[in-house]
Amino acid sequence: MDIFKLIIDFKQKNMPIMAVTAVKKEGAGPVEVGKKMIVLADGRSYGTVGGGAIEYYAKAKAVELLKNKTSILENYILDEGKIIPESMTLPMVCGGIVSLFYEYIGPKATIYIFGAGHVGQALTNVLKTMNYHVTVIDERTEVIEKFIGADILVNKGFVDFIDQDIIKDGDYIIVCTPSHKYDYHVINRILEKQIKPKYLGMLCSPDKIRGYLTSTFEKFGKDIDLSFFYSPIGLELGGMTPEEIAISIAAEILALTYQKKGHRHMRETLDDKDCYWED
Repeated sequence: MDIFKLIIDFKQKNMPIMAVTAVKKEGAGPVEVGKKMIVLADGRSYGTVGGGAIEYYAKAKAVELLKNKTSILENYILDEGKIIPESMTLPMVCGGIVSLFYEYIGPKATIYIFGAGHVGQALTNVLKTMNYHVTVIDERTEVIEKFIGADILVNKGFVDFIDQDIIKDGDYIIVCTPSHKYDYHVINRILEKQIKPKYLGMLCSPDKIRGYLTSTFEKFGKDIDLSFFYSPIGLELGGMTPEEIAISIAAEILALTYQKKGHRHMRETLDDKDCYWED
């Protein structure tokens, strides 16, 4: 099995994986240094790090780490009767000590941009300098054909794409279509399908967002969860060109990706009575 070819194939398909590698071994055990196994989020695995209890545990650990896109090094003693500091004891009788490195391979996040206009293009240019997987959706054929840099381009109606159930909980969504009417259609469909993105940002002025919130609360009720909704979009950096707006949005995405606080988000520029998120 060509494990490295599989890694490339999964990366091209935007499928996050955990590569588990035996990096150290002392004493007896069914593990060879350099052996590698890759594990998918659904528990499927390819390759081996030795079999038995250590491989069973490694698969479960890899699935757990994939949820948070985390890489770690762990040590294991293959003897259920012994305890060694900073090592996990596994139910084996070999007696050796093994170190496994769990390496997350995949994007920081999957991002969907609705709208292939100037802001969508500028934002893609910024995001693709980092490890984000970017899909751009636009129903305008003449616009999408000129778009460059995205991992995937989709020439389809905005709501039609959402109805394909490709977007998952925890994904990032940016809405910058050519019309607020379409923006609202996208946001409303996300809410109707009860998708819970990590980030749902809409390019919108403070006046426009107040009108949208009024209609949203009328449609879905005042208890609708909008904690993941960021509009006006971006951090308060200043600047109105597509490139400057793109930097502001990308900075907001980075702050959420790395769970950094203390930045002033544009949505916080609304009056207190307009706030729609929960701290």
